[in-house]
Amino acid sequence: MRLRLLLLLALCRAGPAASGRSLSLRGSWRIRSGNGSLELPGRVPGCVHSALLKRGVIQDPYYRFNDLGYRWISLDNWTYSKKFKIPFNISKWQKMNLIFEGVDTVAKVLLNSVPIGRTGNMFKRYSFDITSVVRDVNSLELRFQSPVLYAAQRSKAHTSYSVPPDCPPPVQRGQCHVNFIRKEQSSFSWDWGPSFPTQGIWKDVRIEAYNICHLNYFMFSPVYDNHTQEWSLEIESSFDVVSSQPVSGQVIVAIPKLQTQQTHSIELQPGERTVELFVKINKNVTVETWWPHGHGNQTEYNMTILFKLDGGLSIKKSAKVYFRTVELIEEPIEGSQGLSFYFKINGLPIFLKGSNWIPADSFQDRVTSDLLRLLLQSAVDANMNTLRVWGGGIYEQEEFYRLCDELGIMVWQDFMFACALYPTDRDFMNSVRAEVAHQVRRLKYHPSIIVWGGNNENEAALMMNWYNIPPRELHTYIKDYVVLYVKNIRKIVLAEDKTRPFIISSPTNGAESIKEGWLSLNPYDNNFGDVHFYDYISDCWNWKVFPKARFVSEYGYQSWPSFSTLEKVSSQEDWSYNSKFSLHRQHHANGNNEMLHQIGFHFKFPESTDPLQTFKDTIYLTQVMQAQCVKTETEFYRRSRSEIVDGQGYTMGALYWQLNDIWQAPSWASLEYGGKWKMLHYFARHFFAPLLPVGFEDQDVFFIYGVSDLRSDCEVKLTVRVHTWSSLEPLCSSETERFVLKAGTAVLLYKESVPVLLKNCGNCTRQSCVVSFYLSTDSQLVSPANYHFLSSLSESVGLHKAHVTAIISQQGDTFAFDLETSAVAPFVWLDVGSIPGRFSDNGFLMTEKTRTVLFYPWKPTSKSELEQCFRVTSLMDVY
Repeated sequence: MRLRLLLLLALCRAGPAASGRSLSLRGSWRIRSGNGSLELPGRVPGCVHSALLKRGVIQDPYYRFNDLGYRWISLDNWTYSKKFKIPFNISKWQKMNLIFEGVDTVAKVLLNSVPIGRTGNMFKRYSFDITSVVRDVNSLELRFQSPVLYAAQRSKAHTSYSVPPDCPPPVQRGQCHVNFIRKEQSSFSWDWGPSFPTQGIWKDVRIEAYNICHLNYFMFSPVYDNHTQEWSLEIESSFDVVSSQPVSGQVIVAIPKLQTQQTHSIELQPGERTVELFVKINKNVTVETWWPHGHGNQTEYNMTILFKLDGGLSIKKSAKVYFRTVELIEEPIEGSQGLSFYFKINGLPIFLKGSNWIPADSFQDRVTSDLLRLLLQSAVDANMNTLRVWGGGIYEQEEFYRLCDELGIMVWQDFMFACALYPTDRDFMNSVRAEVAHQVRRLKYHPSIIVWGGNNENEAALMMNWYNIPPRELHTYIKDYVVLYVKNIRKIVLAEDKTRPFIISSPTNGAESIKEGWLSLNPYDNNFGDVHFYDYISDCWNWKVFPKARFVSEYGYQSWPSFSTLEKVSSQEDWSYNSKFSLHRQHHANGNNEMLHQIGFHFKFPESTDPLQTFKDTIYLTQVMQAQCVKTETEFYRRSRSEIVDGQGYTMGALYWQLNDIWQAPSWASLEYGGKWKMLHYFARHFFAPLLPVGFEDQDVFFIYGVSDLRSDCEVKLTVRVHTWSSLEPLCSSETERFVLKAGTAVLLYKESVPVLLKNCGNCTRQSCVVSFYLSTDSQLVSPANYHFLSSLSESVGLHKAHVTAIISQQGDTFAFDLETSAVAPFVWLDVGSIPGRFSDNGFLMTEKTRTVLFYPWKPTSKSELEQCFRVTSLMDVY
């Protein structure tokens, strides 16, 4: 068997040698409205909204109700224009192309008043031949059409049958027919985000001039042959040969650290030409592989490729090379129906721990490298190894994937189709084919990407009949589904990239869906593939409501962001849970009430007489509830990795919904807009820890499982403690003998009847006591301390209002908060307002009198500034 491997190539632009000249058109442009009444400067990359904001024409689009007030922007037809000189002699170049890496979205392109092409897909790269039109001094125009009006027109023109859904639910306050435009689907609104359908040039734009030939792109497929135990690179290079004669020369590929250098002769005929090379890696050198975070290093190798061609033409590129294998294992499981669904990286089965990624802003020009690093580092800091780039957003910028490569974050990469059916007319399909080919070629070099996903929830939408399609018409939509995702997207992906698996949808039954004709009767079958699971009505502390599935790629609960985040986009009249603003920001039907419903299971509601304090306390409780709910669910999935119960189990992935926020609003995210950690994210740092004891009850019996994601066995012991709510001293404590916890397993460590456990601890009841437990070696803790509530905290006996104080001191670049409490304090929340940074721990159960927590600032701050902003809240403070 041959294992496919992957290589990342970070393309560097060729220098201004004989190979060609390049002129960037980034920077300053002019933008004008449809009737010319408004004209202003703008930036490229950028969008109209950002230009209007910078000139003071509009306020922050996220302020209060501005998403409704600024609808006029997306309904207008804007024009981008730029005048520029060519800084080189255009007569010396045989061909000149105008390249757009990303246009958002529908535009007519004119150079010197001559129409040279159209754009209609945000995710495509466009190249226009301008050789016969370009001058020394030029004027370039992009005449945009309103994406909202364009989508409506395309929908109206599709007369043979409807393609649902027409519009989003009213609670989202969105725009209609987004499935008819190849644009970020969530830009027309989503249940966590606003409607801001942007217009602009959102990526690089440049002119390229060349003689003889031009290198369009590389594609690499590193391959490992098990039989010969050799690595090789299959290299494909695409050229545009403008010479009237064949062009010959040499290609020299060098990877110094692998002691590999090979030279190949090539000959290129005129026209578009592809060259395929096969490079063997020196078998006497050990190739170190790329590993996900927590499993090994992210080893990279520098490579150079030099094309020495006729006429002194020289093209040199440098690259980062990463090697790794990925396999999706779907095979029978003993004692179970169905098939497994898990990933092997470099031959090792790995439990995927992480979350789902949405666009970090409605306006992509605000998504900086620093913001991406902050958000992705936060994922790694919470012990995540995987992010799913969700199919209703965008194919992320190069920096996102480069950082994932560097940090060891595996990426489940959806194609951009979500929660909708789509047309399959000729123009739409041509656009999609070009989009998919471009994105696979652009991204396939990244070792972080481990799987391509065809769409988000569209198999489920069709087979569970979300749109109430009459049964007699279903075959039309099934046919369209197969045409789009199987006969086109899948076909292109398999042709372009043999190094990683492709699945049609998420959720899907994988191999079973294929067997059933690409769509399963029940896409949520726990015995196959991945599942999405949401239940806001059942008590989330009851682990029995969760699916014992093979892989759970979406699940979650909402909470509100912190007051310091909301305060920036609201006014005093907005600061209550049932204000017009609070209802406006909630884009999920009945979402605010569902949060209160979950809180009501286990907590009392705030009792302050101050309306603002009540709002802040309610925000706090939504974060407590969300953190505790997702903790319970995730721990259930993690302890299910090694067992089959009633035919179900072997869960090998838990990706909660969602990592990040697009604006300041209630959502499922664990990171607020801008990156501030919610309580859930601090909890994730614990429940995704490499070693974790997980406690739960079943029929009055208390169990503790030991979960290990480590690559080697470890010798540990388990300590179990019982505390009363009324005392800072543990009531009793017991520990096991040392035992070996095997690598990559979840095993039962402890089992005890709850009445017996409490009886053995003296005067203890479910309401008066709490259990905590941890794994340790002789000398130190090797897992987070975990806990189990024996009753709802609304029924607790002996809990007192805790007085928690902090003494802050600076220690180098960090700050130490030395905490002292007067009583046991659940869900201790440390907050420093808008000072950017994170704590080493937060939202914790404080059962000891003192504790030190570190604060890691993201920007320079001072002890006095922290002291001024610091607030601490624990559960009894809200009553």
